[in-house]
This record gives sequence, C-alpha cells and structure tokens, in this order.
Amino acid sequence: MKNNLEYNLRTLPSGEALTQPYRRGGPAGTLFCILLAMCCLLLSSCSSDQDIFTADKPKYRIGYMVCNSTKETLQRFRPLTAYLAKQLDIELEAVAIDTINFARNIETVDFTHTNSLLYVILNHFHGVQILAAEKAGSLGFKTQGAIVALKSSNIHTLEDLKGRTMIFGPMFAPSGYLSQMDLLIRSGIDPEEDLANYSFPSGSFKHKKLIYAVLFGAADAGAFPMLDFERMVKSEELNPDDFVVIAEAPPVAYCNFGVTGKVDDKLATAFKNELLALTPESTVTIDGEIVRVLKRALIDGYEEVNDKDFDLVREMAKRTNMPPYQDY
Repeated sequence: MKNNLEYNLRTLPSGEALTQPYRRGGPAGTLFCILLAMCCLLLSSCSSDQDIFTADKPKYRIGYMVCNSTKETLQRFRPLTAYLAKQLDIELEAVAIDTINFARNIETVDFTHTNSLLYVILNHFHGVQILAAEKAGSLGFKTQGAIVALKSSNIHTLEDLKGRTMIFGPMFAPSGYLSQMDLLIRSGIDPEEDLANYSFPSGSFKHKKLIYAVLFGAADAGAFPMLDFERMVKSEELNPDDFVVIAEAPPVAYCNFGVTGKVDDKLATAFKNELLALTPESTVTIDGEIVRVLKRALIDGYEEVNDKDFDLVREMAKRTNMPPYQDY
C-alpha cells in the first residue's frame, strides 16, 4: 500500500511519472505542492457547495402506503418525490409503510400517499386532510371492484356463489375487498355461512395473485380490482373473454395524497398545486437517469378532490364493520 501511495503521489494527471524524488524547493516538489493545493481547493469547494445546497432546506417525509411491495412502491414514487422536492425547494424523503402499520407511524411523516379507505381512517383518527387524488385507467381518480368468475364456472349470479369458494384481496383494499364484501352483504350473502370458504393471497402483488387464482382454478370467484384487471388485459396477461363479471360495485375514490397537521397551509397548497400541474412530460433526473415522473408512477395525473368524495367509502366501511367504524 505504501509503494502504491508513493507512486500515485508522484504521478501527473497525464500519467507521466515524476522522475525526480520529492525535495523541498525542487521543481518536482513545487509541482507536487501546487497539485496538492489545487486538489484541496477543489474538494473544499465541492464540500461547501453541498453544504450550501442542503443546510437551510427544511426536511419533510412522505409516507407511501406499500402497493405491491416495498421495492416496487419506492421504485414508482422516488422520482415523483425528487421532482416535488426540486419544485418546492425542500428536502423530501420517500418512506414505504405497510398498510396495517401506517396509523401507528403517522407521527413520523408529513404527507401521506394511501388508498381511499386508509385516508378515511387517517382523517378520522389523525386529522389528515386530502390534497389531490390520483388518476389512472378508464375511471380517472376512481376505481371499481367487481366479483368475477371464469365463464366455465357456471356462476352467473351472486346467489350462485353459495357453496362455492372465493378469494379476496387485502382487507384494506377498497376495490379488492371492501367493495365486494359490501356487495355480498347488501345482497343477503353471508360469506361466513354461505361460501364454502374464502381466502386471501399472501406476500406481494396480492391483486394480481387473486386474479390468477381464479384463472387457474384455485378459487371459483374473486374480488377483482378492475384497475388491475384492466392493466393485465392491456399487457396481454389475460384474455377478458375467459371471465364473467357477476356483480359490480359503484366506483369509489382511490389513491391520493394527504397532509398532516404538522405542515403549514402555504406549503400544503404549494404541494397540491405541483401535483395538479404534473404532465406526461414532467421529468426528473434521479440515479443518473432522466425519468418521466407520471409514467414511472403508473398514473395519468392528479385531480382536485374534496373530503366528500370519500363519503361512499365511509358508507361501505360502516356497512361492512371496517375501520374506522368497526364494532366488535
């Protein structure tokens, strides 16, 4: 290591080796001192610029509800976070939080990105306020849940589900559990008594897994989130002609950004305006790559909404004994 160090210190940037050993006052020694001083100056300048860039900027955190997996969630939304930080001239950190742990971690974040049911819960218990809703797919900022089976299953009505098996998505999924459970209850179907059994997929990408479970016969019917079904048809993973829709729930608001009480109104408004101003051409440089923010996030844009747009989700949660209205 010593020999390498001595060699490097006696090598010019061009690669030409110094032929004279270092002596105080000699030409090689003078050149070495000049180069060393220049390197120190450059390093000092870079360090100072970095300090100036970050020292006075306020820091905030966005809590992103885990969608399909932690990795996928951060891959989708880190570019958007970096874009917002640049536009607002603040520091923003993207944090992926599992759905069931979100409420207990709410004090650690400033902004929230969740589905509509989780927003209703956070609004009820923690005062989180809505900023904007995500637009994706044919229904814009809304999503729809449906009960779907294979055409070959001989299931045509909700009544036909009695004695059959069914698979649901995550219990906090508005269009993968809540909507379908509400459909069953309002139709007089008791899942505990009338279905042969029902199940939930494990691990990541649960929405896709439940759709594949129906396709490959692991369940007779499924609680399909129709946005995911739409995307899988578009990517030619599925043939829609293989399936029959037994019942459809009304469309409800879906994913959205909210703000906690820790953030002042001026920043909250600016944050909202930046979301609404996003276009398909909005880009940011992250990890050495220029990224189209909306395309990476798998969304079409953001839309201004208000709290009343989530009332239908609240009604469903009350009928199905779901948080924040559960009564055990």
